[in-house]
Amino acid sequence: MPRTLSTEPAAVRVAVVNDHELVVRGLAAMLEPYAERLAVVELDSALPVRSTVDIALYDSYSMPSVLDDQCEWIVRDPSVERTVLYTWVVDDAVVDSARRLGVCAVLPKSLGAAELVAALERVHAGEELFDLRTQGEAEDEGQHEGGWPGKAEGLTARQSEVVALITEGLSNQEIARRTYLSINSVKSYTRAAYRTMGVSSRTQAVLWGIDHGFQRDRMRTVLDPADQTPTP
Repeated sequence: MPRTLSTEPAAVRVAVVNDHELVVRGLAAMLEPYAERLAVVELDSALPVRSTVDIALYDSYSMPSVLDDQCEWIVRDPSVERTVLYTWVVDDAVVDSARRLGVCAVLPKSLGAAELVAALERVHAGEELFDLRTQGEAEDEGQHEGGWPGKAEGLTARQSEVVALITEGLSNQEIARRTYLSINSVKSYTRAAYRTMGVSSRTQAVLWGIDHGFQRDRMRTVLDPADQTPTP
């Protein structure tokens, strides 16, 4: 009998990028139920994308959104067709910076997994998505389905991000600029995180962060067997 050719579209090939291994693995796990539509083929922390991918999904956890060398490095990578920023805050400043850099979409973390997959499929089809806005800092952490350092200990996603930056030695003002939060919000997240962590000082918080995996990682995991060649 003649072989029947499949008319199903190939899954969108995605690399997930962030400097924290727990973050990229958590986001990959969030997308795993949709593997027939969207295949996460590589996880990267502080290393360039090696596989040929349709989309590099750049998680802004503890990163300076689009205003850093790593995001520009991803946009210019010839193995990456399109770059998408995944962030808590989607406002005019972030969108303008993303457009200037060549990012194809800025997607809010308030999207559920199904909504995120649908948005990535639209980007793969050629759309540029910059209008899925959140209202300032009014994100709903309860909807975020990914993973992050400190999640098992009870920290919310935003508290975890603030603790990661405290662990790096940033001041409250620097954290506010990095995360697009107000200084009062940074202080509020810090106080709540300290209660959960059982610490009372910044020094104790830094030590707690080091002990609980908040330092940046350097790793690459290739999940597509076709790309399993030795890492240079």
